[in-house]
Amino acid sequence: MRRRRSVKILATLGPATSSEDRIAELFEAGADVFRINMSHTPHDLLRTLHGRIRAVEKRFERPIGILVDLQGPKLRVGEFAGGSVELEDGASFVLDTSKAPGDASRVCLPHPPVFEAAEADHRLLLDDGRIRLRITKATAKRLECVVEVGGTLSDRKGISFPDTLLPVGAMTDKDRADLDAALNIGVDWVALSFVQRPDDLAEARKMTRGRASIMAKIEKPAAVERLDEILEMSDGLMVARGDLGVEMPLEAVPGVQKRITRACRHAGRPVVVATQMLESMISAPVPTRAEVSDVATAVFEGADAIMLSAESAVGDFPVEAVATMNRIAEQVETDPIYTTVIHAQRTDPEPTGPDAISAAARTVAETLHLPAIVCYTSSGATGLRAARERPDRPIIALSPNSDTSRRLALVWGVHCVQTEDAKDENDMVDRACRIAHQEGFARPGQRIIVTAGVPFGTPGATNMLRIAYVGPDKPGK
Repeated sequence: MRRRRSVKILATLGPATSSEDRIAELFEAGADVFRINMSHTPHDLLRTLHGRIRAVEKRFERPIGILVDLQGPKLRVGEFAGGSVELEDGASFVLDTSKAPGDASRVCLPHPPVFEAAEADHRLLLDDGRIRLRITKATAKRLECVVEVGGTLSDRKGISFPDTLLPVGAMTDKDRADLDAALNIGVDWVALSFVQRPDDLAEARKMTRGRASIMAKIEKPAAVERLDEILEMSDGLMVARGDLGVEMPLEAVPGVQKRITRACRHAGRPVVVATQMLESMISAPVPTRAEVSDVATAVFEGADAIMLSAESAVGDFPVEAVATMNRIAEQVETDPIYTTVIHAQRTDPEPTGPDAISAAARTVAETLHLPAIVCYTSSGATGLRAARERPDRPIIALSPNSDTSRRLALVWGVHCVQTEDAKDENDMVDRACRIAHQEGFARPGQRIIVTAGVPFGTPGATNMLRIAYVGPDKPGK
């Protein structure tokens, strides 16, 4: 089941794709990792979906990653006496702590910490940005606002504070329960929503204790301002363009996407571009030309993964959406311009032995036109280093750990194979050559490049590079 592209595809599961057969169809169409959105998934369904994904993984004998997306602290207004109100442009409107039903002049905002942080002239965005208010006066229990863009506001609609650093953490009680359930069944990635500061990742780090990799979703201006610090604390980032486009000007989002992608490439951490990539395919069998260009742009930038949300979760054409994304990615990566763009953004290796070995492996493989780079990786660090180089040769990551193989399923260009660790140098070369041949990357008589660490099985100890011949006539030479 070899992919003909380096970028990975992350597909969200939902009512349209929750059966084992449907998950298998998505995998065959090109999905490498499956996302489970905990905003809509109770724990019993989480366990069921996990079991079905693992059954598909066993059927195809390929590592499949599972990403659980935590809901985060979603802020919502209270309820109205009539279910909804019409807010007129220029009208006054108040958010307060009173639990009385709202009307056209006020409504409850049941989040007391917000009142302490909000200030006059800060913007409030309601119902995914359709309604915009601006605070004229802020007190400990009351936010007096003027309606800048009106509309119909109904019960429990979401509210965003793009100008306010909110004194709330990235995890709620629901998130803690969801994370605990996800860790107990063994997921590979956990995505944290509405991260604002690097400290927001500390609690998740403490709970996971290395049992899952942590991905910070960048969807607030405060997170963009502290991007480097958040990246340092996380295992990867997601460009969550939906909420990001609500909380900052839409025209600023493409530049932020490029900034996040390049920061992750420089740091050697995976980055996912998400939201509305093939939105029209929720109800149509083909995407718009603009959507095709959007997906292609993310691939050209060197993103590790591109994500489908509602398209695969509730859409009418989920398998077609994955297949379409797969075809776009394959076409982009065969374009002559692609290699030029990817290489122009390459960063220098860190001054460490493992980074130097990975950079050398890429140089040798490209110079000699070798069919594959094979790296032994126990913790996944060597696989990440190899991917950071963005070689124009496939990367085969050999790991004795199923957890490592599944986490690397999200990483650019890495074809993961779970196998026993090498016993000695001869076994290292023989095993690498055999697997490169079996997986369809190299033919007998061709050479491959192999990187590993001695002593074998020591995480992060990559210190060896070998060129080896594939085939029974010249094993290990």
